Amino acid sequence: MRRLRNASLHEPQHPAALAAPRRQRPSKLRWVVVCAAVLLASCRQGVLDPQGPIAAAELLLLINATAIMLVVVIPVIALTLGFAWWYRASNPRANHSPDWDYQGGVEFVVWSIPALVVILLGGVNWIGSHQLDPAAPIPSSVKPLQVEVVSLDWKWLFIYPEQGIATVNQLVIPAGTPVSFSLTSATVMNSFFVPQLGSQIYTMAGMATRLNLLADKPGEFPGLSAQFSGDGFSDMRFAVKSVPAGDFGGWVATARGSGAVLDDAGYAELAKPSHAVPPKTYRSVDPKLFERIVNQTALAAEKARASGAWCPPASQTGG
Repeated sequence: MRRLRNASLHEPQHPAALAAPRRQRPSKLRWVVVCAAVLLASCRQGVLDPQGPIAAAELLLLINATAIMLVVVIPVIALTLGFAWWYRASNPRANHSPDWDYQGGVEFVVWSIPALVVILLGGVNWIGSHQLDPAAPIPSSVKPLQVEVVSLDWKWLFIYPEQGIATVNQLVIPAGTPVSFSLTSATVMNSFFVPQLGSQIYTMAGMATRLNLLADKPGEFPGLSAQFSGDGFSDMRFAVKSVPAGDFGGWVATARGSGAVLDDAGYAELAKPSHAVPPKTYRSVDPKLFERIVNQTALAAEKARASGAWCPPASQTGG
């Protein structure tokens, strides 16, 4: 039996039997294609897919900063691989002397290159941060659209003061028109971010921050909350719909003819914490609602500081 077993182990196998397992293994080319597809898919609807001048300028700033850093990173990686190959144990020509001496040229290169990189990065970022000031108006011959943004638990309220309407978790803007945002929070601090349009900015209770964005062409872009704010944080998303300038007036007329009225009772109900709220429209809204929310949250925070305790000014009414 032992001889038979040993003989069977040494018997020549058919070439097809040896090749069969190899056919089941995924080729390297397939993995390269899959990885490339994943990378390309991750670039869509993000900061690498700008749809406005602010996002495009921020992408250029990111590329410039990366290129400046690669000036150092690439040579360091190449030299690391080169030194590892040259000073391998099997290379008899690689001489290494442990006796070090001061070399002015080496010290100059070692310290000057990082210093130049820091100076270049600082200069590029300093200039870019001033040019991309969120509160700076976007140069345009078109009158900006005014939108007031309120972050709630866990949804976004958008008020159009000039049109007298409001929406929840849906922002409709005309393409090619600058949008001037005023932002605040009715509860805890949050962060307003539309990656394809640029400029993430915080919303804070009792304060109003400013932001200016513009969409170059019609499309739908995802917006999100970039600041953790509790249980419903993952559902705190909204859609930005950029429509042709001629269609925006029609959307406003449709919104005015449907939906509820955002009065004191409606806002009190809306301010209650809720998850995954579907988009909705209000045909009428108090034009002073945003100002009253800022004042109420500021007053609540002042009272909390005076009493020595702090709690988020949640569920504020509109009156």
